[in-house]
Amino acid sequence: MTDKNSKTRDRLIARQVELQILAQNSADSRRPVELDQTSVGRLSRMDALQGQAMALETEQRRKNELVKIESALVRMEEDEYGYCLGCGEEIAPKRLELDPAIAMCIDCAGGRS
Repeated sequence: MTDKNSKTRDRLIARQVELQILAQNSADSRRPVELDQTSVGRLSRMDALQGQAMALETEQRRKNELVKIESALVRMEEDEYGYCLGCGEEIAPKRLELDPAIAMCIDCAGGRS
């Protein structure tokens, strides 16, 4: 593994850990909302439901990013990192620098292949 790939791997792992910690810390906001009208008002329940929906969507995005990171780490282990999953061509270094978990070149990602 090259020094550059080592730094990229460290960056991916750091982001992976950060996302896992965020998921643990936000677990309360994804819990079901109590719908008992005697304990909270209608607007409070609506706010709570909206907050829960936003937290669930954020968690789904976190999970998707974790899958992308895991996939990138596997590609590194298999010495296939940096090559497009669509066409097999090398992904532009600037694109990988921006998002080290990216799996496709700009043409394939845009559907232009």
